[in-house]
Amino acid sequence: MADKAFGLHDVVEMKKPHPCGVNRWKVIRLGMDIRIKCEGCGHSVMIPRRDFERKMKKILVKHEEPTA
Repeated sequence: MADKAFGLHDVVEMKKPHPCGVNRWKVIRLGMDIRIKCEGCGHSVMIPRRDFERKMKKILVKHEEPTA
């Protein structure tokens, strides 16, 4: 379960691809609901956190905070 520690602006792969054919999603909002944006067509979807955690396959790109 530790590999599913996602954060804001991470790029994740879901179990099922978007109808546009791309399976890369960017997390753009965190809370009780998670908003993800398709990297292919730009469509955004808001789903409950519980469903997101169940449907997420893996993290593709972990967002790094810039160090000052």
